Amino acid sequence: MFENLTERLSQTLRHVTGQARLSEDNIADAMRDVRMALLEADVALPVVKDFVDAVKARAVGQEVSKSLSPGQMFIKIVQQELERIMGTQNETLNLATQPPAVMLMAGLQGAGKTTSVAKLAKFLQEKQKKKVLVVSADIYRPAAIKQLETLAADIGAGFFPSNIEQKPVDIANAAIAEAKLRFYDVVIVDTAGRLHIDADMMTEIKDLHAAIKPIETLFVVDAMTGQDAANTAKAFGEALPLTGVILTKADADSRGGAALSVRHITGKPIKFIGVGEKTDALDPFYPDRIASRILGMGDVLSLIDEAESKLDKDKAEKLAKKLKKGKKFDLEDLRDQLQQMQNMGGMKGLLDKLPGVGNMAQMAQSQMDNKMFTRMEAIINSMTPAERRNPDLLNGSRKRRITNGSGTEIQDLNRLLKQHKQMAKMMKKMGQKGGMANMMRGMGGMMPPGGGRFPGM
Repeated sequence: MFENLTERLSQTLRHVTGQARLSEDNIADAMRDVRMALLEADVALPVVKDFVDAVKARAVGQEVSKSLSPGQMFIKIVQQELERIMGTQNETLNLATQPPAVMLMAGLQGAGKTTSVAKLAKFLQEKQKKKVLVVSADIYRPAAIKQLETLAADIGAGFFPSNIEQKPVDIANAAIAEAKLRFYDVVIVDTAGRLHIDADMMTEIKDLHAAIKPIETLFVVDAMTGQDAANTAKAFGEALPLTGVILTKADADSRGGAALSVRHITGKPIKFIGVGEKTDALDPFYPDRIASRILGMGDVLSLIDEAESKLDKDKAEKLAKKLKKGKKFDLEDLRDQLQQMQNMGGMKGLLDKLPGVGNMAQMAQSQMDNKMFTRMEAIINSMTPAERRNPDLLNGSRKRRITNGSGTEIQDLNRLLKQHKQMAKMMKKMGQKGGMANMMRGMGGMMPPGGGRFPGM
């Protein structure tokens, strides 16, 4: 996410941080580079102008000149201004109304509205313990109604059936009546998308909004469309009283233009950011955390939130107890660890959020293809329980059987066994007295030569 912008800004700011003192000249040079980086990231021109002017005004003033560390102060200003244009803080959903709280989803076709309805329903069910009913008022695409029904069944949300013979207003009103009858806390209404903004579409959604009076009107927009996302949101904002924005496909957006432009141009907060296709791939939007990631400083708070919700605590405790008793870290334990890492977005997902990692996330992506963990898991699954518990049993014929069963090569299996051996050593150190310190020393021995750093760090 935002790799191109992160790389450009990191280079510029690294140069500024190295200056003993900051003058108007080197600040002007830095801001020229920052301006170019933002424009290349498809950030809207008014947003770039406002951001550059604000940073320049603060940087050449007393704030930086009186600082003991001008370079770091300059980066702090850049971070604060990034946060300001994205909205300074996370704005939550407003559910303070007599149930059911009605939410209306708007947006263009292909932006990911229907998937976002399911993601939002799952978020409300799991994080806020709400009973959610979803309904589709898209009478132009029967497939959209069927898609929402399938997604609702997957996440365990209520689904209100509709068909293309009905009117959107009648569908929504009937769903709200059903929600009152069955004591639902929230009703999410999916609407029809179009390939472009047209008068008929706007009239239809205005009439629907007037009829159901939703407490939240969320605009769903594709981050990949860059500053067009902000312009489309503005057009919808003029037709509807939007309360917020859901930015989808942000994981595929290496530029970041939409995230930096939407709030400034529309005046509406980005409330959620979609980071994948799965129904749990929806995160609340925190401007401070996103600004930190854009500047290559990582996002440890989001990593902690993710670990809290996605890691299996029972398995973690079981492994810790096992290691404390001096038992071996076997291949079944390794499989559990691989599954946990997959749940956290793989190696790139973890590195992306760690501070000071720089361009290692991209390197990890290029050096390890996404299917690597799946391959490793397939190899372990092809073993017998006895082989998983004791890899020393693996002779030539057993290895051939395992690789044939998992569709892999002997070198893949040997590589896995080598990695397991290294991890087992580290885990053993963790289980001993002085656990973490011992493990860090063990990891030092695994570092590449030349100062114990990975390339790019």
